[in-house]
Amino acid sequence: MIRSKSRWAHSSWAWTHDTRSPLHEYRASVTCGFILSWGRKQKLREKKVLVVDNFTYRREMRKAVVVAAVTTAAMAAAVAVLWSRWKQESERQWRKTRRILRKFARDCATPVSKLWLVADALVSDMNEALTSQETTTLNMPISYVASLPSGDEEGLYYGLNLRGSNFLILRARLRGKNESISELHREEVSIPSNVMGGTSQELFDYIALELAKFISEHEVTTDDTPDRQKALGFIVSYPVDQAAASSGAAIKWRSFSVTDTAGKALASNFNRALEKHGVNLRVLQLVEDAIGHLAGGRYYNRDTVAAITLGMATTAAYVEPTQAVPEYQSSSNKSSEMVISMDWGNFNSCHLPITEFDTFLDAESSNPGSRIFEKLTSGMYLGEIVRRVLLKMAQETALFGEDVPPKLRTPYLLRSPDMAAMHQDTSEDHEVVHEKLMEIFRITNSTPLAREVVAEVCDIVAERGARLAGAGIVGITKKLGRIENKRSAITVEGGLYEHYRVFRNYMHSSVWEMLGNELSDNVVIEHSHGGSGAGAIFLAASQTAEPNS
Repeated sequence: MIRSKSRWAHSSWAWTHDTRSPLHEYRASVTCGFILSWGRKQKLREKKVLVVDNFTYRREMRKAVVVAAVTTAAMAAAVAVLWSRWKQESERQWRKTRRILRKFARDCATPVSKLWLVADALVSDMNEALTSQETTTLNMPISYVASLPSGDEEGLYYGLNLRGSNFLILRARLRGKNESISELHREEVSIPSNVMGGTSQELFDYIALELAKFISEHEVTTDDTPDRQKALGFIVSYPVDQAAASSGAAIKWRSFSVTDTAGKALASNFNRALEKHGVNLRVLQLVEDAIGHLAGGRYYNRDTVAAITLGMATTAAYVEPTQAVPEYQSSSNKSSEMVISMDWGNFNSCHLPITEFDTFLDAESSNPGSRIFEKLTSGMYLGEIVRRVLLKMAQETALFGEDVPPKLRTPYLLRSPDMAAMHQDTSEDHEVVHEKLMEIFRITNSTPLAREVVAEVCDIVAERGARLAGAGIVGITKKLGRIENKRSAITVEGGLYEHYRVFRNYMHSSVWEMLGNELSDNVVIEHSHGGSGAGAIFLAASQTAEPNS
């Protein structure tokens, strides 16, 4: 029985655990259903959570996008506002730059009508200076040069050109007016500061010593020049106060502290220095360089009536009929003409186109109120006027950026050769102007428009100066009464005229505009012969015409 029960129990257990039994299948299905139901609920929960998370994420993203869009829009709006303000400010500054430029151009304008007013004022001052017994602003001392060369002089001649802190020694051969100057030797010698600060005799001794060295180094084996022709031409390139060095009046160099130089003693002292150092040459007159250039012009062209120097300074000289100068008519010299040294750099007139920049330049100069014409036309001042205009534009219109370039405040830093280079720049975007601005003023951020303005300022200043010089030439010719029926040649010398092409062209065109087609051929402007200092050679030739001169 027990065995059977045990078998039964085993059988019952086995039946209940039989996976194939209905009970097990029922239990299993119930269990699986529960699990599946729970799983589905879990998935639903997860899905709901995921949906909620996705919704939250999208909502947050939308918020972020909106915030970003709003921020971006605000930044864009701010940038747009800043850009608009910057553009408006830039346009305002540019308009102001153009206004300054236009006003400067108007103030510098030299229409033909104004040029004639200037020329007529010059003629009036010339007549007053020649006839008045009192000193006038237009100093016109008579240069007692015995004669000008005829063009027939031949031989080997020496010359000296005293030029501030240095001097030129020259030697050249003349073969007549139909031949060019030849065998030209030119040497520049600096003057030591102790000599410049000494007496005239110390200066002359130094020059004579250097001249002796020059002659020995350039010794000529055959010199067919007679002893009586051993003249030495001596010209001074800085304006002087003279009434003829060999006639006893005082002569002073602006750039020298040598003050004990007077009249005949000047030439006499220099001749003693020459003799002391064994130099077989003799000085007859010391005159300014324009007279030397006049002698050179007359050597090659009998129609030459005037000479102009246009360099760092400016002077003029011309030939005046004797009867036009009352004080000279009583002289024992019966020559029909005389040479007038004309210090036209000191000419002034209410008709000159003066700007605010010229007024300040003059007031801050070492000689306020004087040499106004020179301050408008010479190489010493043209670049300075340009610098002052550019400085105002930099200060008031930020032409070169928000900060004013420090070097732009330095007076006389811009020289006329650099101004000419910028003015005559034909490269794309004015590259030469860019280079010069960097080199001179350390301006590295100039724009093409700013460079164009710089070139325009240079053009305005150069045109005014050149046209005023042209008016001066016409004035001299009118004073001589040679415009309508006589041909006149004007010799011009100086770096401003020789190397500044646009300046030279403006000067020529002003003379043509003033005289018109019918009369412009009566005034011929020529470049001087032989270059710098060569006037001393022609002056030496002129002094040999009469042995007793």
